Amino acid sequence: MKLNDIRDNEGARKGRMRKGRGIGSGKGKTAARGQKGQKSRSGVAIKGFEGGQMPLHMRLPKRGFNNPFGKDFAEINIGMVQKFIDAKKLDGKKTIDEAALREAGLVRGGKDGVRLLGKGELKAKVKFVVAGASKGAIEAVEKAGGSVEVVVVKKPSGKPNPEKAAAKSK
Repeated sequence: MKLNDIRDNEGARKGRMRKGRGIGSGKGKTAARGQKGQKSRSGVAIKGFEGGQMPLHMRLPKRGFNNPFGKDFAEINIGMVQKFIDAKKLDGKKTIDEAALREAGLVRGGKDGVRLLGKGELKAKVKFVVAGASKGAIEAVEKAGGSVEVVVVKKPSGKPNPEKAAAKSK
């Protein structure tokens, strides 16, 4: 047997049905849409419509709440940081901040900065500068001899800077 002799069994792969291509195809003329009516025409989009009855998606109860003021942090566990330090992808002797974590590929997303969580074990003495940290994470880092500095990440606001405006007017 050769690689170029390998074939599927007869009938293993069925070709797709081409609708509306003549009566000899078996799906010609009306193309399996029945006779006249809205659903036989093109451009019909009545997926959720239930004939005037209240649709299911409106009958079901709504739950939850989307907090407009909630912070969006990129979360990282100290165990993963230790793994990356062991693999020499992060330098434990330098300060580890958001930029260093993103460069190492440890963090993605998170519009409001990085939050440190306490899952795993940290052996290295490391200084963190992050936007947030859990109590367990801070305890674990300080137990290993490191420190955690929590800083507020400033987002660019839509308001104009009064100092820049004064400089432009001169």
